[in-house]
Amino acid sequence: MKFSERWLRTLVDPPLDTAGLCDALTMAGLEVEEVAAAAPPFSGVVVGRIESVEKHPDADRLRVCTVDVGGPGRLTIVCGAPNAAAGLLVPCAVDGARLPGGLAIRRTNMRGVESQGMLCSARELGLSEDAGGLLELPATLAPGRDLRQALALDDALITIKLTPNRPDCLSMAGIAREVAAITGARPALPAIEPVRIDSDATRGVRIEDEDACPRFASRIIEGIDARAPTPAWMKERIERSGIRSISAVVDITNYVMLELGQPLHAYDARLLAGDIVVRFAREGEQLTLLNGQTLDLEPDLLLVCDGAKPLGLAGIMGGEHSGIAGDTTTVFLEGAFWNPAVIQGKMRRLGFASDAGYRFERGVDFALGPAGVERATQLILDVCGGRAGPLSDITGPLPPRNAILLRSARATRLLGVALPPDTIADVFRRLALPFVRQGDDFIVTPPSYRFDLAIEEDLIEEVARIHGYDAIPTAPGTHLQQMLPAPEGTRGVGTLRHHLAALDWQEVITFSFVASGVEAALDPGGKPLAVLNPIAAQLDVMRTTLLPGLIEVLQTNLKRKLPRIRIFEAGRIFAREGLAQPVRIGGLAFGPADPEQWGAALRQVDFFDVKGDLEALAAPLSLTTRSLPRPWLHPGRSSELMIDRKPAGWVGELHPRLVRHFDLPSPPIVFELDATALSSPPLPQGHPVSRFPAVRRDIAIIINENIAVQDILDVLGKVKPASVESLRIFDVYRGPELPSGRKSVAILVLMRDTQRTLTDEDSDATVALLLSTLQDRFGATLR
Repeated sequence: MKFSERWLRTLVDPPLDTAGLCDALTMAGLEVEEVAAAAPPFSGVVVGRIESVEKHPDADRLRVCTVDVGGPGRLTIVCGAPNAAAGLLVPCAVDGARLPGGLAIRRTNMRGVESQGMLCSARELGLSEDAGGLLELPATLAPGRDLRQALALDDALITIKLTPNRPDCLSMAGIAREVAAITGARPALPAIEPVRIDSDATRGVRIEDEDACPRFASRIIEGIDARAPTPAWMKERIERSGIRSISAVVDITNYVMLELGQPLHAYDARLLAGDIVVRFAREGEQLTLLNGQTLDLEPDLLLVCDGAKPLGLAGIMGGEHSGIAGDTTTVFLEGAFWNPAVIQGKMRRLGFASDAGYRFERGVDFALGPAGVERATQLILDVCGGRAGPLSDITGPLPPRNAILLRSARATRLLGVALPPDTIADVFRRLALPFVRQGDDFIVTPPSYRFDLAIEEDLIEEVARIHGYDAIPTAPGTHLQQMLPAPEGTRGVGTLRHHLAALDWQEVITFSFVASGVEAALDPGGKPLAVLNPIAAQLDVMRTTLLPGLIEVLQTNLKRKLPRIRIFEAGRIFAREGLAQPVRIGGLAFGPADPEQWGAALRQVDFFDVKGDLEALAAPLSLTTRSLPRPWLHPGRSSELMIDRKPAGWVGELHPRLVRHFDLPSPPIVFELDATALSSPPLPQGHPVSRFPAVRRDIAIIINENIAVQDILDVLGKVKPASVESLRIFDVYRGPELPSGRKSVAILVLMRDTQRTLTDEDSDATVALLLSTLQDRFGATLR
């Protein structure tokens, strides 16, 4: 909400300067986002009256103006503006003036005629982008008066950032109420009196859904002059609030919206056929809006119609073919209350926004419609003339304003400070909240403009806000501190993130919302969960893998010419089955395996580089792989990851079709692991250190080619005696000396006892046991 401080001070004028006023608003919950001057800095510009205009003797497009700037003499100024005319009041930059941007004005000779200043357009003063001619000033200004003072250009334009629960402050009256409550200043809100009825013109109104439109106030005003100029004071106020001046009637409806918070709409009555009907859209209907957009209307769009056609989107924007024109003489004025639930989400879906829709989707005072129509009627009659017909006010089931009990003891418990009941009562009086006191408790009935007051905690918040958050003392909490348990057998996601960072991976954080097209490219058969109300049109599903975000980060970094990328993310994915949301750790590696250096040749990262890092991450858990194709991975360069023989994720090269789809120069290596599978590492076991020497035996066996060496170690690990300290494979040989389909595997057996030195008989017995096991399980023979 943007507004003029000068306008606000006509409604409430607290004894605070601009900075103090902004600080008070922010501390009361109305955050001041920006304070800007109404005009950029300039000096030496005064009001000038053009007394005469003559043709330049040596230039076709220049004219010589004689200008009265309030002194005894007159200035001769050469000007090329097409609207320069005798009697016109315009800004005049005199000798020595400085314009926005630092331009200094000096006397100068222009084609043989001395120009003693400069007549200015609005653009040259930074007031608008209009450079079509001189800025025409109100005829009531006196020549020679400083322009900044005459036009109040030192006015501060304040923008407040409102939370969605405070639509009552989307008006000058609402902000004035707040300032009065915060500072104790007396508000002077505009008096709204019923206008005199000089016409019996009426138009019937029929509401088909009273829940969607609980109130509809309207009036016909005949005999207006739609070409009447908007008063300068009104134009200044709406333009400084960020709304463009259009015409007197439209400006008045916008002014009332800014002043009271009630959006209005004016129709040209001659373009209406029959009664006004409020209804939902019907199949096949179309509507061209004031912004020129033509809509194919959907059944959930509420419309204001006449007997033949739709006139506008209720609460959002009017139609192009029923608006006010220069020859309009009769106006149908509408001030309705629309159910916020009917308006919410419609503008985002339609792809545009309006000031009226912004207010109605948050909630407008349902009691304000008739007052808004009366105020607009009063202004139209004053500016455009005319005759007002009777006010029509059709009401249905309006929102109830239920009384709320506030207990002083409850307020003390929540705020942490005891406020006397008299202090609480004073807050309610300052906020103009009707209440009944019952001892130390209060029964408060929220007014119609405070939709946000519904429960006791809402009232307690109001008490704290107006009493002042900074007036509540800070009391240190007293509590017992103790160290939280940190089980050695539990490993959290934070620990895993630190491990990956130590392995030269960089963490990223991406959206859980992703594009359905990306999900379909990764897994054509997947069915991700759709987002009903996406924050952006393309982010319409929930991710089923961390890959979309990682690939997007890769693309962003490649555009910035980064040659080596190693990124990971720890986050949730969202599965349709059971609506599970497991935490996953996903990563992507692209480019050289190592940073560029002199000591090693450049080599591209591969499957085994990433697998090695994952083994280090999983340790001391056992990480193994097995073949299991995934639609987004290269079928011959990928594997399923197993943690202690249980599926835990996948790793591999991105599928070639996806490399082409995402326009990548080469395939990255990607992985994803279930964080839960890594969360419970085995506790380290202590063993006594033997004082006796170790005995080493090497066993070379011949086995079938298809037997995995890991299977050999697993079997031997189950049958080995306690004296076997370790078993390791140290050589695998294939050659012509061996039978076809066979290989030789060399196993190191390291033995040691903690109580005595092992004898040759002990070692031979252990080797015999291991060989017997290998022969029985794998048909191995001693080489």
